[in-house]
Amino acid sequence: MPHKLPNLLFDFGGVILNIEFRRTLEAMRLLNSQGETIPFTQAAQSELFDLVETGRLTPHEFRAGLRTHYNLTATDAELDAAWNAMLLDVPAERLALIADLRAQGHQTALLSNTNHIHIEAVNQTLKTQYGFEHGIADVLDRVFYSQEVGLRKPGEEVFQHALREMNWKAEETLFIEDSFQHIETARRLGLRTLFLPPPHTILDALPAAIRAFPREYDPATAVS
Repeated sequence: MPHKLPNLLFDFGGVILNIEFRRTLEAMRLLNSQGETIPFTQAAQSELFDLVETGRLTPHEFRAGLRTHYNLTATDAELDAAWNAMLLDVPAERLALIADLRAQGHQTALLSNTNHIHIEAVNQTLKTQYGFEHGIADVLDRVFYSQEVGLRKPGEEVFQHALREMNWKAEETLFIEDSFQHIETARRLGLRTLFLPPPHTILDALPAAIRAFPREYDPATAVS
């Protein structure tokens, strides 16, 4: 009996979308009256960012929070530009790979910690570059954005929500992610995982991870 194709649950930034956190940190530092940096990294962040990523702050309230808590003196447009500075490109080759995997029969979904300001910017880029009318949702079966779901990784609830909505079993799902704290949660819940620390990408690692499924595949220790 042929093995069931794994469901593919993708992170967005660092997996499909290229990002560079230090660009936003530097842009925000330039807006700070004392030249201080904001407490935002891939691994940890302050409550303000958790609130905007779970939809409990509007973009307007988030900008006001940046000004109040981090002494940022800037217009809305300047704050948005600094906040969006981390967002780079979505390589066409990654989109082609996802399209090919869907054509092979894989079900696909996105599970992303994000916010309205970032998604609006990314969707505009995707529309300009690729003609997408609904952003990255145009190339996946379903998208789950933290600010719409009201939950964020690494909490277990957001993974459970995505699995329930997709009618997927954890053990039949491969989660692709570049933040290890999110990988740890997925593993606790029984998902198979593909951890993608730089310089690894889905182009060099995902096909091999699918071939290895349901065994875990680690690109850092794989023999080329």
